[in-house]
This record gives sequence, C-alpha cells and structure tokens, in this order.
Amino acid sequence: MVGISARPGLAEEVGELGSRVPRPREDGESDRGGVVAESDDELVAEIRRGEQVMRDALFGQLLRIAEAERRGLHGTSGARSVQAWLREMLNLAAGEARRRVQVAREVTERVGLGGEQLPPALPETAGAMRNGEITLAHAGTIVDGVAAMPPGVDATERHAADALLARQARELPPHELRSAGEHLRYLLDQDGALRTEEYQVEHRELRIATGRDGMTVLNGRLDRESGAELRAALQPLAAPRREADGVPDTRSPAKRNADAFVDLLERKHGDARAQVRVTIDYDQLTEGLVADGACEERNPQPDVFGRAPRTGGTVDNTEQPITAAAARRLACDAEVLPLVVGGDGQPLDVGRSERTAPAHIRAALSARDGSCAFPDCDRPPGTSQAHHVRHWADGGATALHNMVMLCGHHHRLIHRQRWEVTMDDGWPAFLPPVWVDPARSPRGRARTRHQRTREPPG
Repeated sequence: MVGISARPGLAEEVGELGSRVPRPREDGESDRGGVVAESDDELVAEIRRGEQVMRDALFGQLLRIAEAERRGLHGTSGARSVQAWLREMLNLAAGEARRRVQVAREVTERVGLGGEQLPPALPETAGAMRNGEITLAHAGTIVDGVAAMPPGVDATERHAADALLARQARELPPHELRSAGEHLRYLLDQDGALRTEEYQVEHRELRIATGRDGMTVLNGRLDRESGAELRAALQPLAAPRREADGVPDTRSPAKRNADAFVDLLERKHGDARAQVRVTIDYDQLTEGLVADGACEERNPQPDVFGRAPRTGGTVDNTEQPITAAAARRLACDAEVLPLVVGGDGQPLDVGRSERTAPAHIRAALSARDGSCAFPDCDRPPGTSQAHHVRHWADGGATALHNMVMLCGHHHRLIHRQRWEVTMDDGWPAFLPPVWVDPARSPRGRARTRHQRTREPPG
C-alpha cells in the first residue's frame, strides 16, 4: 500500500472552515448569518481561504481515489470501473468522475512490478496540486496534453513538458493552458503536425442548405489556414458598433457575424485579401528558403528539447499553432503580416502587406495563367492563389515576373513536395523534385494558340 499524505494541518483547516459556514436559522430568517457583518477585506480573504482549503481537500481525495483503485474497491462493490464506482458513490457527472480518476493516476505515487514505490508520472503537476497552486481543470489539461504527445517522446522530454505546463498552469486559465499544450505537441510532433494540417485540408467542408423558412443555412469546418483567413476577414466587420446617438450595438455575436459575412460578399473579397497576422521566429520562417525560391533545408538552431524546429508560428487571431510551411504558404497570397521575432522572442520586424498581389497584378496573372498554371491541372475554377517564385521572405518581388497563379491543391503541392518554379521567357515552368523526375525536366502548361502567338502580359 502506498502511504497517503496531503498537506499537514489540512484536516484541522477543513474542520475550522466548516464550523464557519453560515447555517440556516430555525426561525426561517436569512441564512447569510455573519457574512453580512464581514468587511470587504474579510469577504475576499474568506473566499480565497475557502478555495485553498477545497483545493487541498481535493488533492487528498485524489490520493485516496488512486489507493482505492489499487485495492480494487470498485470490484468488491460490483462496479465495472473505478469511474462508475465514484460516480455512483458521490453522485457525480460521468465526465467529472472520469476526470478525477485520470488525474489521480498521474499525480499520485505508483507501485512498480516488484512492489517498489515510484514517483508520480507527472511530478511537477503533482507538486502544484499538493501546494494548492492549480485546480483539477488545470491538472486535467496537463494530463491530456502529455497524453497527446507522440510515442517517440522519451521520459526526459515528458518530464520537461510536465514542468513547463505545470509552471504555466500557475498563471494561465485552463483554456489558455490547453493552447500551450497544443503548441508543445506541435513542437515535439512536427511530422504529426504536418499530417494534421493535411488531414484538415482534405476534410474541410461547407454545406449550404435552405431551411423550411427559406433562410440559407451554412454548416462547415475549415482547416487552420482557411479558418484564419475567414476570421481575419470577418472580425473587423463583426465588431460592435455604436449608433449616432450613442446607443450600444444590441446585435448578438452571431448576428454580427452574419452581417459581417454579408458585408464581406458585398465588398467582393477577391479584390481585397484578408489580413492574417502570424507570429513566427525568423529562422523558422526562412528555413527551407534559399535563392530563387528553392525549398532546401537550412540549419536551424535546436529547440529546448534539442530538436531542429520546423513548426514555426502562431496565427494571432485564432491563437492556434501553425507549421512554418503553412505560414510560408499563407504568406504567398493571403495578406499575411508576419510578426517576426528573434531568438529572444523580441519583435524584429512587422511585415508589410505589399507582398500580397494587388488587383492589377492578379488580373494579369489570371490572363496569363488562368486559374492555375500547373501542368494538366484539372481542378475547377475557384479561389486562385498567387505564388511568389522567389519567396518574399527571401527578397522576392511582388511582380508579374516573380509570380504564378495556382489553385489551392497545387499551391500546397509546390510547398510540400519541393517543386521549383522558374520563368521561361515570361511564362512559368515547373521543375519536379528528383524523386518524381531524376532529370528534373521543366514542365509547362499547354498554351492556347492565342497565347503562343503573343507576348506574356505585363
């Protein structure tokens, strides 16, 4: 049996706090009791003290839940699991019972196969809970974050992740801590992060239907890049507005979003690209970019885990992590404002929106390349994206001679598979990677007879 211990003096504090809880009076008067007589400072102090005692008591309960599971008490009562046993005994919601058991397993001491006592799986989180510095919600978020890390993460990295998240949990609310855990997973599982982004692209969807009342019903999911662009386009238009007489905007957030969406359509969004701001380390932004836009590896500095980082930034308006490859892809044609930071996290430069193709260049690109210049592209016309041949982060100009129109599929292909784009007498040519064509013979899209007999636009 593992010894059970919580903070010394906990039982006495719980008993003292309980004796001070206002009780209903028998004569039916208010049960506010002595609370009314307390000063403001006393009220605040008692609220803080009550929270601390409840956190301490909860940690003591988690210790006992773990011990009860080791003893198999749920089996003796006929429950199929310790979660079910706890739910029935304490009349808890299923999710709450499951969360307490999950956390108890990770923050309490364990017993090895030989009967030896082992430290908690998450010792830093356990220490923060023992000291009453974090809540069950914080601990559960850390448990989820560590559990989501890839199998290749070793014990040292897991311990570092536990320490980092436990430290941040002392300052961040649970929902922000969850975002920090996701960023950490992106850092440690870089290949998985890229697979996640590709999965989201393949599974994005938008359903448009007509309700019985005749209203159009939208329902869908977007990948991170597209979602960031949509939010960046809608948020300025969906902000609350004040009427001329100073009356506050009474529209609900959902109504403001709907009005902003309609406004976006009326503004013909294709002529004014949405502005997305990405915070990204300069070395990660430029990794893989060399002269002439070829995607070759550079030598980035290792991260805090000793790994070469490839995941770069954060989309500021969604606070979601994004890979450096996706940031570079977004930067080609979305109006991305990269907040470039140095190794110390200090801003080095805020990008300018001139890197986005203006209307006259987009018109010339469309005239030259159609909806996509990639050879044999069979994608139907859609929202085309202007790609820099020599990336703007490497000094490339936003000009017709340095840009090519691509559909979304082939734009992602260019960045992901390392195709090289060159200009052949004013027309784009595509050099495949060596594993597609060892000779890397240039490929170009077949031109119409009219295009073959005239100079490229510009």
